Amino acid sequence: MRRAVTPATVRVLDGERQSTRADVLATEEPLEIRLAARGGAIRTVAVTMRTPGADFELAAGFLCTEGVIGGAHEVRRIDYCVDVEAQRYNVVTVHLAAGRLPDLAALERYGTVSSACGVCGKASLEASLAHGLAPLPPGVPTVARDVLYALPDALRAAQGTFSRTGGLHAAGLFDAAGAAPLVVREDVGRHNAVDKVVGWALLRDRLAALERAVLMVSGRVGFEIVQKAAAARIPVVCAVSAPSSLAVAAAETFGITLVGFLRGSRANVYSGPERCSTP
Repeated sequence: MRRAVTPATVRVLDGERQSTRADVLATEEPLEIRLAARGGAIRTVAVTMRTPGADFELAAGFLCTEGVIGGAHEVRRIDYCVDVEAQRYNVVTVHLAAGRLPDLAALERYGTVSSACGVCGKASLEASLAHGLAPLPPGVPTVARDVLYALPDALRAAQGTFSRTGGLHAAGLFDAAGAAPLVVREDVGRHNAVDKVVGWALLRDRLAALERAVLMVSGRVGFEIVQKAAAARIPVVCAVSAPSSLAVAAAETFGITLVGFLRGSRANVYSGPERCSTP
């Protein structure tokens, strides 16, 4: 079985001091969900990023909430793909009692992929690289630690809707030279919030300026956020909570500085520490 946590070594910044220590990351890997009819027809219906564990429940719950199945009586069994050992716990097949697949039009927005085994964390990362994303220039820009430590409060101060509801994520773009936000957007999904701030830059023809920007997000950092930062050429990604294992791997691949647990005058730097300068 895949592990829910992945070991890591982090550099801990504490005011003027720094040290390294062992840490663990929440594992993030893709899960490919397939449907199989009793008559033999099989189709991949979705690929979703998740932390391994309760995969069968995840697959069944996803199909239920998307209106594909209505109850347990429609499912014969659920099992992992065993075609290739390396991927066997990242591909789940839901075997239906019916002799044919149901109408899957409601799932078109997820985008289907090949039904052949081949989904794994590294494959997902390699697919991103295949789209032409190149690593960012190393060491540029640098962010003073006092600027870094000020980012969470600056983001929180701009979260007006969160102050009223307590139920939204936020993403903010900051110039690396200072903690005043260029733009902050909120959304129920942190990925949506990231898309909004990148869209803000695009509509104002300011995408080039993002190469010297910092992206600060509330909550945790998953693979998709780092991938979006790489696509927008944002070199520094910070969060008040933890990154996942695949987020760290993506940050290392794309040359992005990834900072987690940024609170007060402390932070964990998971990749690209050379951009975190002294005050």
